[in-house]
Amino acid sequence: MDNFEWKADNAEETIDFAERIGLLLEAGDVITLEGDLGAGKTTFTKGIAKGLGVTKTVNSPTFTIIKEYKGNLPLYHMDVYRLKNSEEDLGFDEYFEGDGVTVVEWAHLIEDQLPMELLQIQLFYNSTSGRKIVLTPKGSRYMQLCKELFE
Repeated sequence: MDNFEWKADNAEETIDFAERIGLLLEAGDVITLEGDLGAGKTTFTKGIAKGLGVTKTVNSPTFTIIKEYKGNLPLYHMDVYRLKNSEEDLGFDEYFEGDGVTVVEWAHLIEDQLPMELLQIQLFYNSTSGRKIVLTPKGSRYMQLCKELFE
């Protein structure tokens, strides 16, 4: 599977890159975000939201698990870090197959519930403020999205 890498020197560059992704997203798309605490998962989601035309302030849904935002497409922002049991049926598939874009932070915790095709994004500290962002497309839709993004 091909990986695509991007380097961002600060939060603004991370948001700008994620906004470019947001502009390419379609209803039913699923993005997973992985990275250490403070790696920039919510910052990345803010950029995706910007690309989707969301005007409301995006923040972490850590204690609510799912937050919904209205934009050109609905944005379903999930943070599953605090889930105790990944087998619990919380209706994730309704979001994954819905009319919006789903972004899942800490997605490995519900791996068994994720769709087969999605765009996996990992964020790594590259320096004190920089990030290395690695995109792994799973499925032809996401491979095409990455190719378009990196042209």
